[in-house]
Amino acid sequence: MKTIQKYIRTSARKLRLVADAVRALSPEQALLHLKFTSKTAAEPVYKAIKQAVSNAKEQQGLDVAKLAFKTIDVQEGPTYKRFRAVSRGMAHSIMKRTAHIKVELEEVSRGAKS
Repeated sequence: MKTIQKYIRTSARKLRLVADAVRALSPEQALLHLKFTSKTAAEPVYKAIKQAVSNAKEQQGLDVAKLAFKTIDVQEGPTYKRFRAVSRGMAHSIMKRTAHIKVELEEVSRGAKS
């Protein structure tokens, strides 16, 4: 089961730090871990994983306990370019970065994977 969250207003680098922390966990453990993570980037990753688990359960009828991450991929989205006026009639550029999160789950038998 696959879920894609697009145009998240957080840089891909910050989201990758959170995604790397939960990649080795099961989706249930990852959701619990992200719920108590103090980083702001944990919320969009939490929502993406929760949506993927919900899709697997409701649409495919898969058992949540047998799910594992196939991939958690964080890609850069478009960058909104803005400017801030500064002294002497000049301007400094502001890059408002966005990201896309792609979560893929697969069903595995827990006895085979240790």
